[in-house]
Amino acid sequence: MDLQPVFDSLAGLGPFLVYVGLSLGLMAVYAAVYTASTAHDELKLIRAGNTAAALAFTGSLVGYTLPLAVAAQHAATLLVFLIWGVLAIVVQVAVYWLFRLVILSDLSARIERGEIAAGILLAGASLAGGIVDAAAMAV
Repeated sequence: MDLQPVFDSLAGLGPFLVYVGLSLGLMAVYAAVYTASTAHDELKLIRAGNTAAALAFTGSLVGYTLPLAVAAQHAATLLVFLIWGVLAIVVQVAVYWLFRLVILSDLSARIERGEIAAGILLAGASLAGGIVDAAAMAV
């Protein structure tokens, strides 16, 4: 049995672990920055069983990880990956604020009240922002 293909595949384990570790770190930074940037306390609301907050935050997190995945695929260096990861944070926070200022000014109040429609709408906006951000990174 030829084990060389297995060994060849495992040669990429080091970079894989580095990118996964950095990605998890960036996701934690994103969660901290995003929750500090919104007018409602997502984690408190989620712990209290607020479905609207859980939907909105989940959409935001997935919306952030889409461009992060593209950055991991296309970045030439770890520094470039980190820069794109930080820029994706800026984009997602901007999506929240633009959506709140332009579309639904009482967005956070609605989420605090548990209005699922508001949570779904914000989740959709966050996903759309992440998809556009990811596509722009791949150009």
